[in-house]
Amino acid sequence: MIKVLVVDDHELVRVGVQRLLGDADDIDVIGEAQDGEEAIIKAKELQPDVVLMDINMPGLGGMEATRKILRAAEKTQIIIVSVIETEPFPSRLLQLGARGYLSKDSTPDELKEAIRTVFKGERYLNPKIAQELALQHLAEGDDSPFEALSERELQVMQMIINGKKAPDIADKLCLSSKTVNSYRYRLFDKLKVETDVELTHMAIKYGLLKLEELTIDAQQSEEPSKVKIPSPIRGG
Repeated sequence: MIKVLVVDDHELVRVGVQRLLGDADDIDVIGEAQDGEEAIIKAKELQPDVVLMDINMPGLGGMEATRKILRAAEKTQIIIVSVIETEPFPSRLLQLGARGYLSKDSTPDELKEAIRTVFKGERYLNPKIAQELALQHLAEGDDSPFEALSERELQVMQMIINGKKAPDIADKLCLSSKTVNSYRYRLFDKLKVETDVELTHMAIKYGLLKLEELTIDAQQSEEPSKVKIPSPIRGG
């Protein structure tokens, strides 16, 4: 029996995944977590074979949770299940040790196949993700500016667009507020943005954040100008 832990900040998603996997005789959902912190605790406690991990979550994001779980539970395999299908997140998370990457619009059969595949020690990539990785260096001028960010800068960026302040980010990543602000300055400089709202616009433009993924923390920020929801980007 393959023991699975489901990590997502939306209860509807967690319940839905459990129901989708309910008819699989060889898969057992043994637990769930609503954020990165809880995922780390549950992974240590339950020792699942496979963790289905979201990326954008309040508090500690999926990237840092993936790193810590793989350090604490060596036999656990992680599959990223996210609405984010664009670089740099797929390659960075695979480099961290994730064994699979799925889009949230994957079919139930694909989800089951991915779980069985990584349980055997193999990799599984959703066709969209595989194509993204294969073509990322072929399209001239289309590289995401986020690819220039370091792993830690990506983590800080992710928490900023989810409405977190420097003290909260420092606490979650075990850094000083000064260090967090240094990372913030560097990533703003690399991306050529000046405010959190500009950063959020850019994240949405490049597919690193969906409007429906904006967290309550961001919506209730003390600085309303930083959480203005951008108008949908329309193409021809």
